Amino acid sequence: MPATTAVAETKTESAKTILRLFPQINADATQRQDESGTQDTDLTGYDQEQIQLMNEVCIVLDEDDNPIGTASKKDCHLMTNINRGLLHRAFSVFLFDSQDRLLLQQRASEKITFPDMWTNTCCSHPLGVLAETGATLDAAIMGVKRAAQRKLLQELGIPVHQVPLDRFEFLTRIHYKAPSDDKWGEHEIDYILIIRANVDLEINPNEVEATRYVSEEELRAMSGDEKLKFTPWFGLICKSMLFDWWDHLGEGLGKYKGETAIRRMPLAPS
Repeated sequence: MPATTAVAETKTESAKTILRLFPQINADATQRQDESGTQDTDLTGYDQEQIQLMNEVCIVLDEDDNPIGTASKKDCHLMTNINRGLLHRAFSVFLFDSQDRLLLQQRASEKITFPDMWTNTCCSHPLGVLAETGATLDAAIMGVKRAAQRKLLQELGIPVHQVPLDRFEFLTRIHYKAPSDDKWGEHEIDYILIIRANVDLEINPNEVEATRYVSEEELRAMSGDEKLKFTPWFGLICKSMLFDWWDHLGEGLGKYKGETAIRRMPLAPS
């Protein structure tokens, strides 16, 4: 597999604006993990394992999903930066078992953003490293598939061999913005991946509070339960696309695969 190009050679006007607004962005393709977050007052009082994860490097984008550099996970999730336009790449995995049940997770209380909320199987970010970054759509899709394997193992203990790269199906990308609270939030171009697999789980309690396999009917019932909270991206996907995909799992899913346009979603509620 040829090496991916991490940063687009010709920067758009929006990319130039982002680089001007955020001098902390490393525009040289990939960036080594920064350890400064452990001393950061923005992170005082949070769980130590989650603080360490805030040192990871995310892929900073222009609004057309062109990589323009990298920045720390912390910088990418501060609402002060999000409100000024900082945007990064993400992915969301929807894993269905052989009974067509969707695996949900409840995010752990230790999570800095969107703690305790129910969401799809796995939601995270490809890192600003060569294996997970791509400037073309095909290269980016391969990068997020590798990142999905990494996070399914890290969060849910799913062995890599149970979720091979060629089993992930890329459907579309959504661009959305949502606050978690006054301080933290998300502003992402989110790659949607579906995989059908029977898997073994060994949950990381620092990441995941609980898991649940649900049918369409059970998810619809959960969504009407006012005691349950759902992540904003999962809510947007449920309202707009998920149940159509669910009805066409298998052969019928073909017409939904490989969408090249980016879906611009409404601002998710806080």
